[in-house]
Amino acid sequence: METLSPEILEDLRHGRATRERKIAVCTGGAHLAPAERAEILAVLAGDADEIVANRAQDAILSQPVETFVEALKREQALPTLFSYAARNLADKPGVCDAMVQNRNCPAEHLVPLVRHLSALGIQALMEELERVSESPALASALEHSTSLTADQKNQLHELHGPGNPVDEAALSEAAAAVEPDVQRRQTLIQRLAKMTVAQRVQFAMKGGPEARRTLIRDNNKVVQRAVLQSPRLTDQEVEAFAAMSSLTDEILRLIAGNRNFRKNYTVVRNLINNPKAPLDVTMHMLPMLNAVDLKRLTTNKNVPETLRTTAVKLQRTRADLKK
Repeated sequence: METLSPEILEDLRHGRATRERKIAVCTGGAHLAPAERAEILAVLAGDADEIVANRAQDAILSQPVETFVEALKREQALPTLFSYAARNLADKPGVCDAMVQNRNCPAEHLVPLVRHLSALGIQALMEELERVSESPALASALEHSTSLTADQKNQLHELHGPGNPVDEAALSEAAAAVEPDVQRRQTLIQRLAKMTVAQRVQFAMKGGPEARRTLIRDNNKVVQRAVLQSPRLTDQEVEAFAAMSSLTDEILRLIAGNRNFRKNYTVVRNLINNPKAPLDVTMHMLPMLNAVDLKRLTTNKNVPETLRTTAVKLQRTRADLKK
């Protein structure tokens, strides 16, 4: 059995190898890891050479679906593999989840999967606002899913529905707080005013800190959620958001509900001291405060009296335990 070099593997993955090598892969005459073979077979199934394509399709029939699932999970998985899986394997166990969870899977290949997704799969995809916002076809497929909740339907309507004009006054106010340079601020506001909701979601995900700090106060909830999902979001930005009394309680609740954000003590402290944070959220987080911050909270007149009173009780309880 022939052991293939990395160069030959790349040629196979992109359909450039000789017919002999392609057939060797199809017949098991080449030494390959199961996931690699599954991916290359998916490529060869669409080969221009009819003999190679037929051999590859026959070989795929004997491949365990687990090998395709493993291949689909890989960061370097080829678009050809995603395309093949979407067309031929969408109803197989684990395939849909692997494609949804792989952020490198293009949105176009997720469209045929939607009807096979469970409620959990739909939820995972709805939390990937970047892909949903860049593909109206994916959003449309999701909108017709029987597993979609009412809240998720509202999100999709906000994202791709008609209208949804930007609130220029609110964005101007938000931009003034984050961009001191008048010229740059005006440019930012003008740019945002021309964007659709889907474009603002994309900008929230991929733009700079000024864009995120402005769009966190967008009048559209989907845009606000996109800011919190941005891979570029820093700890310092989340700390600042947690302290902003101008944000809606829904966004503050989303920040509090994110496990990664809650690992940051400053975020927790800022949320608890934020008068707009929902009381049930701040009460739940109260035991996380250290002694110094708990003492300060007992005299903070901006937070609800119930929270202050509970803070006093907690402080006494801690003092009693030390005796």
